Amino acid sequence: MRSKFISRDGSIWVPEYLIAIDGKICIGCGRCFKVCSREVMHLYGVDDAGEILGACDADDDDFDGELNRMIMVVDHAGRCIGCGACGRVCPKNCQTHLAADQIAA
Repeated sequence: MRSKFISRDGSIWVPEYLIAIDGKICIGCGRCFKVCSREVMHLYGVDDAGEILGACDADDDDFDGELNRMIMVVDHAGRCIGCGACGRVCPKNCQTHLAADQIAA
């Protein structure tokens, strides 16, 4: 796997891929989802005990009254292109990114 790339102006760029979102810190605002063109993460419901109930979509109710809050979950990490847009818009800094040269092929 190539870990360093050359941008159009000739400078070296190393992609930093989203590998995790801390569900204890995430507020489920959806900003990262809105800027991601690759659908790397999605909203999931969480109950009072902190257990993830499942993916939320437009047709979901409140998981039979168990929904306490929503968080973003990385469910398609392989789609990430390492642009870093999600990290720049996150108000809670709850994401973990890893440089391409630190990820095993």
